[in-house]
Amino acid sequence: MEVAYLLLGFLTALFAGKSVCLVDIKAKSNVSKPVNSTKYSGVVPTPQVQPLVVVEEVLWQSGEAEVGIYRCPLITYTPGGNLLAVAEGRKSNGDADLKFIATKRSTDGGFEWGIQKFIHNDQYGESEDNLGAVLVDDIMKEIYIFYVTCAHPSACSSSSTPSLMYVKSVDDGISWKLPKKFAPHKGRLIVCGHGGELSVNGNFCLLSDDHGLTWRWGAEMLPIPAYTTNQKGDFVPDECQPIELPDGSMMLNTRNQYHYHCNCRMVSRSYDGMETIDLETVYFDTTLIEPAVAASIVSHWGMVFFSNPASETSRTNMMVKWSFDNGTTWPGRLPIWDLASGYSCMTAFPDTFEFEKRKYLYLLFEKGKTSYTETISFVKISLRGII
Repeated sequence: MEVAYLLLGFLTALFAGKSVCLVDIKAKSNVSKPVNSTKYSGVVPTPQVQPLVVVEEVLWQSGEAEVGIYRCPLITYTPGGNLLAVAEGRKSNGDADLKFIATKRSTDGGFEWGIQKFIHNDQYGESEDNLGAVLVDDIMKEIYIFYVTCAHPSACSSSSTPSLMYVKSVDDGISWKLPKKFAPHKGRLIVCGHGGELSVNGNFCLLSDDHGLTWRWGAEMLPIPAYTTNQKGDFVPDECQPIELPDGSMMLNTRNQYHYHCNCRMVSRSYDGMETIDLETVYFDTTLIEPAVAASIVSHWGMVFFSNPASETSRTNMMVKWSFDNGTTWPGRLPIWDLASGYSCMTAFPDTFEFEKRKYLYLLFEKGKTSYTETISFVKISLRGII
């Protein structure tokens, strides 16, 4: 089953290609003790793995190539065994400003990266775009990038309406087909996201069973209260990412936008391939603290890896954590950057690739000294502690 996440309306985020009631939900957690500090002293040792950063490189620098700032990084492996990085190149600074969709490829595992390519340009100013998700179809060896046009209707022309679009590459991310507009039809690739500035916020999923030729709506999880202006303390699921667990169920890890019960992540499960979300499974993982931000989660090597700014109050302290029990506890952690950190995305090569590729985890995140919009940085992590 293939899994990704996308943000419908205000798109921001990831596909790792493997596997990228609503009553009073009470805080519950059978996970480990909450973290009481936003700064960690170092890597927590575990007997099975010894993560070690072996490469870090700035891929995009804000202010370059006619771009105001770069934001919303995405990264994935490609069917050909390479790496593809994607980002918004905002011509100014705001969410609703005009943008490029920028890509870079690496053919040597992240040591060197090719020249930047702009695969989309909303230069005409009638329907600003927001980047959303990258999705790999391993069987068809195709790559999809999803984005939304007119994600902020107030910034669009009067004739534009929000539309979900995607571009597809059939040559490992070297070139891209003309954009297509999503139309809801029957389908089973899985892409989940949030409502943003559409008529209602919350989590929504798209499903395709024919390798992206057609799509249909799947599970949804609405805020409480719904169809109204929410405020601090409300139950509002926001940016999210699903992964497939070993038992075939799906875990949805979600931004807790208005800090319902805690400054930590929402977690829920689906047992029917994201046709529905079992709302009785919703809990709040107090180990995965957050300041309300898009995060990343990947299932790899029989473990679950998670990245985000590990702080309850600010977008700082980028951290990778890992779990040996499907996200129940998180004994491992690897500090990446203790200053300004924003959105992040991870990927790893699946079991169909050779071990030399599978032994690494790849992270792309927003990084800076004073602002997380200063750069987008790539990190290659060896899971064996050696190069």
